[in-house]
Amino acid sequence: MSIRLLKTLVAVADHKTFSAAADAVFITHAAVSQQMRTLETELGIALFDRSRRTPELTPLGRAVVARARKLVDDYDTLVPSVLGDDGFSGEIVLGAVPTTLTGLAPLGMRILRAKYADLHVRIHPALTSALMSSLDRGTLDVALISKPVLLPPGMSYLRVAEEPLHLITAEEIDVSDPIKVLETNPFIRFNRDAVVGTQIETWLQENNVRVSETMELENLEAISSMVHANLGVSIVPTPCVVTKYAIPIRRLPLGQNAPSRELVLLYHKEHPKIRVIEEVHKALLNAIAANAPSEADAS
Repeated sequence: MSIRLLKTLVAVADHKTFSAAADAVFITHAAVSQQMRTLETELGIALFDRSRRTPELTPLGRAVVARARKLVDDYDTLVPSVLGDDGFSGEIVLGAVPTTLTGLAPLGMRILRAKYADLHVRIHPALTSALMSSLDRGTLDVALISKPVLLPPGMSYLRVAEEPLHLITAEEIDVSDPIKVLETNPFIRFNRDAVVGTQIETWLQENNVRVSETMELENLEAISSMVHANLGVSIVPTPCVVTKYAIPIRRLPLGQNAPSRELVLLYHKEHPKIRVIEEVHKALLNAIAANAPSEADAS
């Protein structure tokens, strides 16, 4: 059995079809099919249920994939572990929620790259639920997410920042009561599929606030642009970093019981690149320390 066959098996599990796996490992569909039959012969078990139009992993096949991932990871980190660089070369794949893509994520990765020039960080944006699924499949090394109520088993996390939710309005709106602003202006809703979107909806219901929804978006910059144009008001997290490109809008606190979203780095407890993940965490914390908003920025 070769590591090449195991890598192809993991690619099939990640990409769901032989054709997509072939593209991922740069071989033909026929070669993937042949490699999987060879692996089944060597192991003496059926890895795939071929009674369906698209072959699917059997329960035994899924168990083999889980072990194959660890073997592939061990193989990929063999030389770095012997040389003692702890994996600070090559590539690490970072998932990130969209709200961090124009602030925290690039600021943190700039710090990381300055320290480890041989480490390439590939960023994959998605909502928290999708990022957790990608982590579980092994297509991500670590993810910067909004911490949900429940975390997947086998995962651990490092705290990054707490971002209180606040109301944003166009600068020409001079009303200071957040409830009145929400009930008298069109509401631009944060995507309800996001953890933050769920927090916002819960807060609105708990405070009996009725809003007139005009649109639903997941990109913080898009929401801010719409608010700046006075097309509505919105509730969003207070950014933990300040950038030069902040859109001029008015920010109002939601009150003493305002919810907060917690940004965390999520990863597998047994990940072979744990030292790299710890350095990613340090870089994000340093980015926050160097670019923290002042009281004037938050108001």
